[in-house]
Amino acid sequence: MSTLLLITSAPSSIHAWHALGLAQSLQAKGEIFRVFFYQDGVQVANNLQWSPDDQRSLTQEWQKLNIKLPVCVSAALARGITDAENAQRHHIESHNLAEGFQLVGLGELADAVSSSARLVQF
Repeated sequence: MSTLLLITSAPSSIHAWHALGLAQSLQAKGEIFRVFFYQDGVQVANNLQWSPDDQRSLTQEWQKLNIKLPVCVSAALARGITDAENAQRHHIESHNLAEGFQLVGLGELADAVSSSARLVQF
């Protein structure tokens, strides 16, 4: 059974951490799953977020999973997050998309929804 984790909660929310925990559990069990970062959840892909030394970085924890990390391009741009290609296209001075994350359109979400047996939103 495949699972889609739709992350819409900001990184400061406990729900965003619960999404990571479920992803880690699914991966440890060898379960098939996909993730999609949407709405405020896209903020996890901001490479300019700072975490104190005594706290884990949600961004780095997602990167450690070594999975595809699709991020809604429109939601990301609206929140000041962009990759190099979109920065150039929209005349933005620099880019700040964290390594391992990829800006994608909502077609990717539609595909993930249609090919998943269950959807869990955080």
